[in-house]
Amino acid sequence: MKRINPPKINKIVLAFSGGLDTSVILKWLQEKYQCEIVTFTADIGQGEEVEPARIKAEKLGIQEIFIDDLREEFAQDFVFPMFRANAIYEGEYLLGTSIARPLIAKRQIEIARKTKADAVSHGATGKGNDQVRFELGYYALQPDILVIAPWREWDLTSRESLLQYAKKHNIPVEMKKKSGSPYSMDANLLHISYEGRMLENPGLEPEESMWRWSVSPEKAPDKAEYVDIEFKRGDIIALNGKNFSPANVMIKLNQLGCKHGIGRLDLVENRYVGMKSRGCYETPGGTIMLRAHRAIESITLDREVAHLKDELMPRYASLIYNGYWWSPERKMLQIMIDMSQTSVSGWVRLKLYKGNVIVVGRDSKTDSLFDSNIATFEEDKGVYEQADADGFIKLNALRMRIASKLKNRH
Repeated sequence: MKRINPPKINKIVLAFSGGLDTSVILKWLQEKYQCEIVTFTADIGQGEEVEPARIKAEKLGIQEIFIDDLREEFAQDFVFPMFRANAIYEGEYLLGTSIARPLIAKRQIEIARKTKADAVSHGATGKGNDQVRFELGYYALQPDILVIAPWREWDLTSRESLLQYAKKHNIPVEMKKKSGSPYSMDANLLHISYEGRMLENPGLEPEESMWRWSVSPEKAPDKAEYVDIEFKRGDIIALNGKNFSPANVMIKLNQLGCKHGIGRLDLVENRYVGMKSRGCYETPGGTIMLRAHRAIESITLDREVAHLKDELMPRYASLIYNGYWWSPERKMLQIMIDMSQTSVSGWVRLKLYKGNVIVVGRDSKTDSLFDSNIATFEEDKGVYEQADADGFIKLNALRMRIASKLKNRH
């Protein structure tokens, strides 16, 4: 709903990527509210987008510019905890955009407090999930904060109208194509996403030139590459015997995944606001991480714990997708998930080949529940009494046998 009489505001902290939407928003806020704007750009692994954001903000007269390197915090406190849960939304999406929003909201609120700002603003549209994710984060962390969502207030109704506004105000915009609006993209250490343009027709195959990170599986190397991944308490700590920080683990796995055409996804998903939306994603390192984590859990987790985790995972993933990272129920689930990971330590060997991540080995010196003496098809030396299975089966069949006899009497 548009504000007919906007409140008097002295300072706004804008989450500023430097892309089309937030560049236009920055100028629009200056004109609309006639107040000081503070820009905040989170470096969560998007790389080349960071410094251009500073330059754009300076050109538009911004005095207070925050560009914070949050890569390690993003990896350690957000991505890694999420991967302990093996979280996937609707069976496919690895939540690359979703998991970044609570961190951005957290830091934005911290900057608002530091600069004594009255309000915060973001570039999410009124049709998308990100408006919910940002604002649930804002309100959870500072309940009385004023939120300005330009897409719900202004008269700019399309990406083409944004381009016209940018042209009128001499705002530079990166174009993927020479004509038409660019893809709507979001990038961080975990993924890069694409929306808009031809993707709005779910029947059309994405153009190969759209993909920015990975080679196509067809053009990936003809020779497979092996990688050993070491885990401690559910988190990756080393690759091929060399220790890395969480952010550097993701960087290295992204490089491997991109090289071998791993992690591309074309998805029609159900947004929280109610519509179906098509997006394309590249999540190379995350795809490898998920496969490796499930492999190490396969030998270190108790059966019922593993199955309970799998039952809870869709709810946990939906909480992240819908913006409830800071909710008490997500925090409760996280405690349960983290508790399950105390024994998830060991190593996994993967083979990467033309878009495929293939588990070829896994072991744990300290926490493996796999006992070859019990599992063997050879002589088991009396450690497992096969005759015991007779009673086990009959007891488990009892209710079905009773039901069958009842049916036969009728």
